[in-house]
Amino acid sequence: MSAALVFAVFAVTLIAATVFYLFFYRTWRRERELRVPFPDLWRRHLESSVPLYRKLSEPLKQALEQRVQLFLSEKEFYGCDGFDVDDAVRVTIAGHACVLILARPYSDFDEVSSILVYPDAYHVRDIESDGMVVSESNEIRAGEASSRGQVVLAWKECEEAAMNPNSSHNVMLHEFAHQLDYLDGTADGAPPLGGEQARHWQSSMTTAYEDLRHSLQHHHKPWLDPYGATEPAEFFAVLTEAFFQQPGHLKHEQPEVYKALQGYYRLDPMNL
Repeated sequence: MSAALVFAVFAVTLIAATVFYLFFYRTWRRERELRVPFPDLWRRHLESSVPLYRKLSEPLKQALEQRVQLFLSEKEFYGCDGFDVDDAVRVTIAGHACVLILARPYSDFDEVSSILVYPDAYHVRDIESDGMVVSESNEIRAGEASSRGQVVLAWKECEEAAMNPNSSHNVMLHEFAHQLDYLDGTADGAPPLGGEQARHWQSSMTTAYEDLRHSLQHHHKPWLDPYGATEPAEFFAVLTEAFFQQPGHLKHEQPEVYKALQGYYRLDPMNL
């Protein structure tokens, strides 16, 4: 075999391998992963720690299990401050996260790479400078998300959310909603949308956001956790919590917002 022919065979093989890796490998790997039966222990964790799972029809339960299975095969979990991340922790977090994409493409979480779990609320040291003055502050946080695909959670807050499905707060839903918001590059309270859906989102969300801020400014009882008035990104994350945790309340108070979220998440928590 001539050197030219050897080079040609090598080049074709390399190109084929590159094309497979770039365009087909992820799909092939996920199909292979889903051929493995979903572990019974994981299913018991979903039953006990993801309240919405118990309300789902069998087809939707299977859809959630598949997303959880892929999530746990692809995302790295790290325990912080000596915290031990076991299967109960991993499945609980994955289950709540994947509720958000139950009717959406799993690829929405492709950029999520790692989840850091602290045993409880944690301290964050923040240093800011305006070029002349350096200021330092210490914050206590229950969770955070970054555009680099990292999510940080306090397990105590996660447990409380799992045990209180009708409360207004769920840190897991909140932080993974931020990851969906980051899909278009910035956390601005508007995940990627198009056409009439984008127009309705902009109109309904702007009106509701200003209504919430107006209520707080005039010391009226707000219809949403006041933290949602911090900025549009937090408004979307807090609305996501309300949509899944208190759908009846949100639909009554803000029917157009509920409709927008229903369109985005492609499901209705009141009729699963």
